[in-house]
Amino acid sequence: MNGPQDVGGMMGFGPVRPEADEPAFHAPWEGRALGLTLCAGALGRWTLDESRHARESLSPAIYYNASYYEIWLRALEALLVKHGLVSAKELAEGTSPEAPPHPKRLPPERVEPAMKAGTPYDRPLATTPRFRPGEKVRARNIHPRGHTRLPRYVRGHVGVIEADRGGFVLPDASAHELGEGAERLYTVVFEAETLWGPDAEPGTQISVDAWESYLEPA
Repeated sequence: MNGPQDVGGMMGFGPVRPEADEPAFHAPWEGRALGLTLCAGALGRWTLDESRHARESLSPAIYYNASYYEIWLRALEALLVKHGLVSAKELAEGTSPEAPPHPKRLPPERVEPAMKAGTPYDRPLATTPRFRPGEKVRARNIHPRGHTRLPRYVRGHVGVIEADRGGFVLPDASAHELGEGAERLYTVVFEAETLWGPDAEPGTQISVDAWESYLEPA
């Protein structure tokens, strides 16, 4: 979807000013928001891609005026209500009935190893690659209403396959409870001048990881 998050290459949003020695969290509630999001996601009621889509689905007025972790928290609230884990009334009142211990609950000493292990999203594929490294491809000019990981600024432009990364879960399917829909993933390199014209920084290249259904022969 062409949501408020897809602003690559757009102007008017001000400069990026990295913060020296930036802390992981600027306030205790930010760490709690991240922890709640991760713990709720571990219940298995939604996928990583649905969680990302919930953040991208916030209205631009909210998205652009919210801090990073406020966006995470607002998306989590929407997911909890959508999946029936809390009601809108409970959320508004800040109350909910005490739930019994969940079978997936981890003791404190197992949390860090589980976080470090992560969740693999690579999948074996029986199909042969449609494209090969060095081949020119065009990013399809698509504007789906649902979730996609194809940046708007590369759509319709020609790039070169740099690498075949193998099979991975397709976010476009996973975000909408349509199964994993695993597809081959490629790294595609675009010249900045191709994307943004002669005003682009000379010699700059943009690398994008794109699923096979995002691409067509150039």
